[in-house]
Amino acid sequence: MLNKILNALKENNIDLYLINEETQSTSEMFFIKKNLDMRRMKDVTKYEVTVYTDFTKDENKMRGFAICNITPDMTDEELSKKLSDTLHAASFACNPYFELPKPSSVKPNVDFPSSYSTEEGLKIMSEALFAEDTEKDCFINSAELFVKNFKYHIISSEGIDVSYSKQDIEGEFVTQCTIQEDVETYQDFYYDSLNPDALRQKVKRSIELTKARSKASRCNLNGNFKVILSGQYASDLLRFYVDRAAASMIYPKYSDFKLDKQVQSEQITGDSLNITLKADVPYSKEGIPMTDRTLLENGVLKCIHGASRFCYYLNTEPTGIYNNINVTPGIKSLKDMETGTYLHIVNFSDFQMDAMTGRFGGEFRLAFYSDGKNVIPITGGSISGSILELGGTIKLSSETQTLKGYKGPLAIEIQNVNIG
Repeated sequence: MLNKILNALKENNIDLYLINEETQSTSEMFFIKKNLDMRRMKDVTKYEVTVYTDFTKDENKMRGFAICNITPDMTDEELSKKLSDTLHAASFACNPYFELPKPSSVKPNVDFPSSYSTEEGLKIMSEALFAEDTEKDCFINSAELFVKNFKYHIISSEGIDVSYSKQDIEGEFVTQCTIQEDVETYQDFYYDSLNPDALRQKVKRSIELTKARSKASRCNLNGNFKVILSGQYASDLLRFYVDRAAASMIYPKYSDFKLDKQVQSEQITGDSLNITLKADVPYSKEGIPMTDRTLLENGVLKCIHGASRFCYYLNTEPTGIYNNINVTPGIKSLKDMETGTYLHIVNFSDFQMDAMTGRFGGEFRLAFYSDGKNVIPITGGSISGSILELGGTIKLSSETQTLKGYKGPLAIEIQNVNIG
């Protein structure tokens, strides 16, 4: 199929292109409680073709592009028409000219663990999924588990021709508790290698939190409080700095971040942020070698990251788009954070961190409120705040966690967050 695509590009006089070939082998399991409800395996190959075309508008040199998806069952005629239509669409994209990535001698610094077969991975992770499910009144009521092996091949008209393999383990489960009020807690998970211990601990924690949710009182708090965010929400909050440092945000002036400038806060009373962009794949979708890069050093921006187009416009090195970060932990333990009056939120209905405005917040399903003496579980309240205003008050826990795209502090403490 790859040769058919290359021939069709030539027949349509398409000289500038990028081809992403992805082959995916997946084994899946679906459970109702501990009973296997369905088992499924699939092998899929798909192709994403980006077509570029150069033209002049108002005496300015432009480079348009458009993307199409190709399936292996397409006939030669269907393939040719698809690419012809994509070239036509690209001619309407009036982007200022930008250069495409060239082959590079830079070596990626990504090491993938040895991959298991998808069936072996399912066996190991499904056992871990139910290892902590031992109680009658609080249990997993449904779950889905996927083990995926990928092979990627990237080819471009500029001479890039690189390949790599990768494994993902992902899924979701719902824990249910009927001790007091019948409630459910949804959790998802993702690992780039087999990690049964992490999944066991996640299920154990989810069962504990669902028990607490069953006994929670309605929130009646109003005002500004010290708030602790833990688990996924710590990652969600800190990802603000990754999003704002993207070339695609900075070039159109959605973000005012500048290299070597303090972007956390003009006045830092908490912990200074040190964040590293971690390469989770050897090459970006454009074939750019991915290497680890310092994003923030004591709150100062050290890297703008992004695809070739916007990096070219900013006259900075194209790095590829990063999804993974490592955040240096703090020195304050979660136990020390949980002193005095505070609200520790462990589950939101929908937490939002808006990279455009810096606003964060959402309604929480479960939190632990302390008045300085007693700690009680509560539900149904909401928080709101601005990381642009409160970023300087952030304190990071000494305990760490590993999540999808994140390795860093387990919890974050923020002062003066509004609760209503």
